[in-house]
Amino acid sequence: MFVKLCGLRTESDVAVALEAGADAVGFVLTSSPRQIDVDLASRLVAEVSAEVLTVAVVRGIGAAEAGELALKTGVRALQLHGDYPREAFDDLADLPFGLVRATALGPDTDVRTGAFGEELLLIDSPVAGSGEQWDITRLASNPPTGKWVLAGGLSPETVAGAISVARPWGVDVSSGIESSRGVKDHGRMREFVAAARG
Repeated sequence: MFVKLCGLRTESDVAVALEAGADAVGFVLTSSPRQIDVDLASRLVAEVSAEVLTVAVVRGIGAAEAGELALKTGVRALQLHGDYPREAFDDLADLPFGLVRATALGPDTDVRTGAFGEELLLIDSPVAGSGEQWDITRLASNPPTGKWVLAGGLSPETVAGAISVARPWGVDVSSGIESSRGVKDHGRMREFVAAARG
């Protein structure tokens, strides 16, 4: 099970994520309680070993600006979160990092991984970053294909059950491993990875 721990903000957050065995770590570069600046993000990215995927997470900015941020931080992937059109992915296709399409499940959501040229598809809660659980049984009528990651309202307590229902390729968590908004709980980070793989 591929596990991404998102919204990391400190060197100790990164160290614990690596020690716990995360496959990917995410750094939020746009408006959020978890936002960090480019300089800090690039320092944290430099701490991560090559076999772990580093992901810049952006929302509500244009593709060109998103691409610049990703290049400055040195991440290996850029996550466009929200209603980004196919053209945004086309504009970024030639840059030296992978693309992650992160979206909520709507009636017209294309749930085929790669439909917009992305390497990974992430299906999230309608209220991203809120920690709110959503009705993942809706995925049964429109099951995603390819390498797709389940997010939204997951925690060490709920992730195993969510995996058994949704059968994702991977899982992503941010608020479910926090002691307070934007502050990671290192014990819960370890517990989440263990529960996801259990």
